[in-house]
Amino acid sequence: MEPLTRVEGLVAPLDRSNVDTDAIIPKQFLKSIHRTGFGPNLFDEWRYLDAGEPGQDCSNRPLNPDFVLNQPRYAGASILLARENFGCGSSREHAPWALADFGFRVLIAPSFADIFYNNCSKNGLLALTLPAETVQALFEATWAESGYRLTVDLPAQQVITPEGDVHGFDIDPHRKHMLVEGLDEIGLTLEHADAIRAYEQQRRRVTPWLFQDLDPA
Repeated sequence: MEPLTRVEGLVAPLDRSNVDTDAIIPKQFLKSIHRTGFGPNLFDEWRYLDAGEPGQDCSNRPLNPDFVLNQPRYAGASILLARENFGCGSSREHAPWALADFGFRVLIAPSFADIFYNNCSKNGLLALTLPAETVQALFEATWAESGYRLTVDLPAQQVITPEGDVHGFDIDPHRKHMLVEGLDEIGLTLEHADAIRAYEQQRRRVTPWLFQDLDPA
């Protein structure tokens, strides 16, 4: 995964509470287990005026002009501002895949569904929580100013506004380490590759009978 340390990006405001994972990426797109290619179908039922199907060319589909991500002022946004309980519903990992493939690196909301929150950090997305009143102020600033941008400094655990206001956020140290270093769970394991090899070599010396079928004749 790509390391995530500091994101300076355009903000897109999704002013909806209790956004579930079926809205983030509808069920018909779950057949693929590849982590890429889901961006065009992010929020599919809200972004388009027709019904989407897997493998469909989305470039000529009719867009819903009222949906926030279809508005030109939010094109290229890397920070998604959302309301409480974002990512509720089923535990599909395709939801963070779709958000990341679309280009988002950071999600900001008052709260996230637990499984979705865990899936985000496993897939290189920073989902951070701020108090509801702070999120409301960020919504108002984003609506008021075209091209509104935020800086998210993960090592410092800060969200910084263009005016210089600083909002701190909490994050589990283990989750922070994964994101800053760009590690998934396999990558975390491989950090201890030398210790694993040393352990296996010791096991082979101490209990050689366990490895008889593995050794070449």
